[in-house]
Amino acid sequence: MTTPAISIVFFIVAAFLGALGQYLYKSGADLAGSGIASYLLNWRLLAGIACYVAVMTLFVAAFRKGGALTVLYPIYASTFIWAALLAFLFQAIPIRPVNVAGMGLLVIGMFLMGR
Repeated sequence: MTTPAISIVFFIVAAFLGALGQYLYKSGADLAGSGIASYLLNWRLLAGIACYVAVMTLFVAAFRKGGALTVLYPIYASTFIWAALLAFLFQAIPIRPVNVAGMGLLVIGMFLMGR
């Protein structure tokens, strides 16, 4: 079974949105107070939820187009790479050589799983 290119694109976008959702959850949690209203009215938390809804929608669309699990889910593992890049860009969290090595292993694993 060949996975269509559009399914792969959907999963790449989903991986980025998943990482963005993680960033928004983290930054929203940093701003939240102790009351429930600070969660329900927190635009960052709400945007994080929207990102995850979009991720699930892209998953369904990718699978409807004929995407194979063994090809697509390894692509979603790139979420960890996107999350590290977003943390670096927006929170100045350093990316160390060991992180780069881990990212390289993720890419190698994604390649091998997709074969």
